Amino acid sequence: MTTVALIGAPASGKSTVGNLLARRLGVEFIDVDAVIERREGRQIREIFVTDGEPAFRALEHDVTLELLSSPGVISLGGGAPMTPGIAEALADMDTVWLQVDLASAVNRVGLDSSRPLLHGEVEATLAQLIEKRTPVYRAAARHTVNTSGREPSEVVAEILGMLAWVR
Repeated sequence: MTTVALIGAPASGKSTVGNLLARRLGVEFIDVDAVIERREGRQIREIFVTDGEPAFRALEHDVTLELLSSPGVISLGGGAPMTPGIAEALADMDTVWLQVDLASAVNRVGLDSSRPLLHGEVEATLAQLIEKRTPVYRAAARHTVNTSGREPSEVVAEILGMLAWVR
């Protein structure tokens, strides 16, 4: 069994698709943000507020690299691939970029206040994040799947068709 890493903007479907993909493959699903919250005993947004984004990114770096060495489906935080060490680790594995258009992402986020970088003007902030991160996601991904307007089961079926070791 190998590792499948899911990357993408907030609300691209990493957690939803990741859970379903892991079940279909019969492997563990690991959400990096959930692991960080469990280990730290506080939510990501609390870490951002209390410790600042640089401290969170350092923690995210260490936890992500540790988890990427585990077999299964790993959902990374949206900003994780922006960290060079993480981007380098992704180059050697089945990394799937879950693309999402701005309108779909805004619709999915709704009023979710748990996302620390999306407070305030959600649409403008998401637009900036997507624009800034797209080249990094493109470079890190071995596979790309658009999730906009699609059911998670459709996305999973497409990913399964892309993974050579599944056949």
